[in-house]
Amino acid sequence: MADDEFEIDWVREERTGVAEAVLCAPKSDEQVRGILRQAQEARHRLFLTRLGPERFGRLPADLRAELDYDPVSRTAMLGGSAPAGPARVALVAAGSSDLPVLREAERTLAFHGRAAHAVVDVGVAGLHRLLRRIDELRRFDVILAFAGMEGALFTVLGGLVDVPVIAVPTSVGMGVGQGGRVALQSALSSCAPGITVVNIDNGFGAACAAVKLLNLADRAHPLRGVRATAH
Repeated sequence: MADDEFEIDWVREERTGVAEAVLCAPKSDEQVRGILRQAQEARHRLFLTRLGPERFGRLPADLRAELDYDPVSRTAMLGGSAPAGPARVALVAAGSSDLPVLREAERTLAFHGRAAHAVVDVGVAGLHRLLRRIDELRRFDVILAFAGMEGALFTVLGGLVDVPVIAVPTSVGMGVGQGGRVALQSALSSCAPGITVVNIDNGFGAACAAVKLLNLADRAHPLRGVRATAH
């Protein structure tokens, strides 16, 4: 494949605060290989999303050896780095079925050097589980909430904390809730003001929004203490 068939935006992080990422699902095996080769040769870091296990298994062995791959989130990092500092982002999932999307967000944050703390199985079907963790969650700078079904978690969180809540509807559900549309509509029509909403299963986009919020906070108050404690 000729190099002019794709052009990677290697200066995106410098320009926007979030790094270039490659959405692998709609691309051919040859395109994914070519992009990785270009990044490898130029010594660029690269984040890949929607890279399924079968697609990953078809990559050449030398490329697979260079990638930090996670089959749950279907993400891979070329030249990733470990997060630094305490966790300032909480990742709150209604159930373990939301973990693939949560993990996509967690690894996106990690690629940008941001640590996160996950709280799972606190959906509103057992509201006491969430209420036990509210004081803990209030210490974070940003909360990413993941829920499918009716998406009630978004409104409950938005009404209990004073930090930004980014709602991530997930395609978890059955019947009319299948595909995440009910959770998306619930998030968009929430009566709790100030909730930000991303598209269904868009853990990557939610994490990028969190990165920008943290970057802005750091520029505004470079010496301030963080609200969260390390976990």
